[in-house]
Amino acid sequence: MIVLALDVGSMRIGVATSDESELLATPHSIIQRRNTKSALAAVAQLIEQTQAGLVVVGLPVSFDGQLHAQAEAVQSFAEKLRRRIRVPLVYADETLSSVRAEEMLRASGMRPERIRERLDAAAAAVILQEYLDHRRPAAPEPTTDSTNGATEIAKSHDQDV
Repeated sequence: MIVLALDVGSMRIGVATSDESELLATPHSIIQRRNTKSALAAVAQLIEQTQAGLVVVGLPVSFDGQLHAQAEAVQSFAEKLRRRIRVPLVYADETLSSVRAEEMLRASGMRPERIRERLDAAAAAVILQEYLDHRRPAAPEPTTDSTNGATEIAKSHDQDV
């Protein structure tokens, strides 16, 4: 299933999507937020175009664990969106997602003037990747061989020639 994530801001909304296997988040686009009505319509259209089966909205939880004015504004937008769409909508903590996205863009060698125009979509991808990683089942623990207590390790089939 494709998952669509939103980084909702007062001026722009960053959008990211997952692949069908829900392993990888990719920045998708940025919606300029001229007004709430047009932004809601644009997001609803993207959900339809991408055939997303779930929407993840980044919620800015403050460092004290509280939801302040920005989080309330995001929730207000998301609840209006929820009434317009037919797929489930969930919230995910977006704490420091923009900071991490900017660090990743800088580390990739992107020019500073290009970072600003891609930051919101990259932040949405950070939110989505963390959500996908958190949802994914943990890898199984290594098993222990009961005869000698040694941990089983995958053995290489390479041999010295």
